[in-house]
Amino acid sequence: MNATPDSRDAQPAQGSAGSVVRAEKLSKTYAASAGPLPVLNSLDLEVERGEMIALVGPSGCGKSTLLHLLAALDTPTSGTVYFEREALNAFSSAKLAEFRNRQIGFVWQRHHLMADFTAEENVAFPLLLRGVPRKQALAAAGEGLERVGLADRRRHRAAELSGGEQQRVAVARALSGRPSLLFADEPTGDLDEDTAESVFALLRSLHRERHLTSVLATHNLGLAGRCDRVLRLEHGRIQKQAAPGTPGSLGGRGDQVNHV
Repeated sequence: MNATPDSRDAQPAQGSAGSVVRAEKLSKTYAASAGPLPVLNSLDLEVERGEMIALVGPSGCGKSTLLHLLAALDTPTSGTVYFEREALNAFSSAKLAEFRNRQIGFVWQRHHLMADFTAEENVAFPLLLRGVPRKQALAAAGEGLERVGLADRRRHRAAELSGGEQQRVAVARALSGRPSLLFADEPTGDLDEDTAESVFALLRSLHRERHLTSVLATHNLGLAGRCDRVLRLEHGRIQKQAAPGTPGSLGGRGDQVNHV
């Protein structure tokens, strides 16, 4: 994903055979009025096929930045992201766009739905971008909305839905193209406790049902502890890796850290 990849970066990564996504020496620095602002610092990460990983850490630690880099929504200052042993910085612009449309599902905290479009139109949008005929895309969107419990709201505009319903539409949209990777950036951060539990349970169920590989950034350690692996991001690197439920690893159910 660097502008001018060298021949070494274009070669397959040497990660494990089961890895789907791998970050190698990943760094990201933003320009700021006070000077360069480093966010990620030579970070290494490997995500195995079928894993559901929770990414936790204090406010501003770079969780969102890392998700954007892994999903090819942003480019690193240095380092490389690999997808199934291929370096993303060796992809052409067209291949990157296809990768994002076909392999990536992304759920944002604030859903980013188009308010004047119906729920089914929002869910169908990635398919329409792919060139799927409108009738077929809307039919697939209807099936997706039924799966997230919103079949009866399919023709309601997004602005007419509750916060929990909007986030369910966002989940259906993220998965409408049958991606292999799901990234979710604080998907329950704006929801009340009961709704957050419902949305997380939906994500976990769909993860298993669709055989996804998922990475979720969250401030809710109770939910994080129910993922396969919990990674703590701090000072630009992964500082802690712990299995869910490990004594002293991340605290008890319902514990929280600051919102990113």
